[in-house]
Amino acid sequence: MKAQRRKDGRRHLDIVPETRAETDNSEADAGETEGWMTRLSRNWRRIVLAVLALVALPYVLIVLYAIDFIRPVSTLMLRDLLLLRGYDRQWVEFEDISPTLVQSVMMSEDGQYCRHAGVDWGQMRAVVNEALAGEQTRGASTIPMQTAKNLFLWNGRSFLRKAMELPLAVAADFVWSKRRLMEIYLNIAEWGPGIYGIEAAAQHHFKVPAAKLSRRQAALLAVSLPNPIERNAGKPGRGLQRLARLIERRASGSGDYIKCLYD
Repeated sequence: MKAQRRKDGRRHLDIVPETRAETDNSEADAGETEGWMTRLSRNWRRIVLAVLALVALPYVLIVLYAIDFIRPVSTLMLRDLLLLRGYDRQWVEFEDISPTLVQSVMMSEDGQYCRHAGVDWGQMRAVVNEALAGEQTRGASTIPMQTAKNLFLWNGRSFLRKAMELPLAVAADFVWSKRRLMEIYLNIAEWGPGIYGIEAAAQHHFKVPAAKLSRRQAALLAVSLPNPIERNAGKPGRGLQRLARLIERRASGSGDYIKCLYD
């Protein structure tokens, strides 16, 4: 509201409509929105390229990890480093891992490891059918799938993670030999809080190197893999011991299942 002098000397009030301020604010908001959209349209190529690079990175690393002397780390190890927890991981070559441990892990985690190409599609279809029927589903993750998850993804169940995991598992199985894939898996698997890899696990739980694990020790480590935080291979309860005896029997007769690793 503003006072002005008229020609006759009198004053009158110049009344400004109250809606002007609201109009100004609306115009300002519209300008901000337009500016944001303009910036987004200018940078959309960079955003798309950044997303594509992030998606492609694991596949580039799969090719890089085919080199024998490279020792990959998992996302859980990186998490522990970022949180300043530290971790224990002692890389060990495949030849220095007890064959009994390899047999036990295969019989516990992926009995068709030598026969599939990263994904056991028969098991996967069975799980999907059970889910569609409303039944409780069992695990269908293969060792390549678990390796892909540990190296590049995150824990927890989600369709997004599974959708990303499947092609990564197929790519890893295609690029790496079965021996290299198993070597990487056994050196990044978690066997307790801050305990990664079979050498650190064998030393932590049984005070022996991975090459000297007994059949019972190997079986206990294998059956603890699905939940290494709650399943302590060095201090097994009755349930864990029962599972270990079952895997021990299966491992002793697994000769035909492990030919791709030792032939």
